[in-house]
Amino acid sequence: MKFGIMTLDIMSPGVNEMNRTMFGVLGRGVLACCAGLLIASAAYAADDAPAKPKIDCTKPANKNKPACKPQHGAVFSDDEIVNAAYWLARDGKYQDALGLLARAQNHEDPRVLTATGFATRKLGDVDAALPLYARALEIKPDYVQAREYLGEAFLTKGDLVRASEQLQEIEKRCGTACVAYSELKGHIADYTTSQARS
Repeated sequence: MKFGIMTLDIMSPGVNEMNRTMFGVLGRGVLACCAGLLIASAAYAADDAPAKPKIDCTKPANKNKPACKPQHGAVFSDDEIVNAAYWLARDGKYQDALGLLARAQNHEDPRVLTATGFATRKLGDVDAALPLYARALEIKPDYVQAREYLGEAFLTKGDLVRASEQLQEIEKRCGTACVAYSELKGHIADYTTSQARS
């Protein structure tokens, strides 16, 4: 998973000019793209990607569909915001994801912290992402997605030992069959292979 702040490995798999009023500070592009994602969001397991919206509002052909039109004055829940930010980050729109996450009501929600850390790390600021993951884990030590992303961040810094420690922590919490474990294990294997070639 890659927003899967792990690279969210957290997750794998805009912006039309539609509406500047929904969130004010965010530009039209983020709003138009995110409105459909926000409306389509659903609760998801801590280790799974959020539900993918049925309509891709980033495609010009879909811009006039009702699900892609933001509603004036609409207020979205943190669940919807995290979901939409996840998909923005999955599409490589990290700055847009950060802008949307800034609108969350609870900035101490481990999902908001983790998603913010993921987008921040993907923008190249690993040192700023580390305390966000750490704070998420202070609040919710069993949040394996944050542990996956933290492990990936350690690999970015060349710290295989600490990345492997996070892999062990994930295994204790959800076993070897969970997505966070397999994602981080894959990143560690890739890192080890690349180091051996160097």
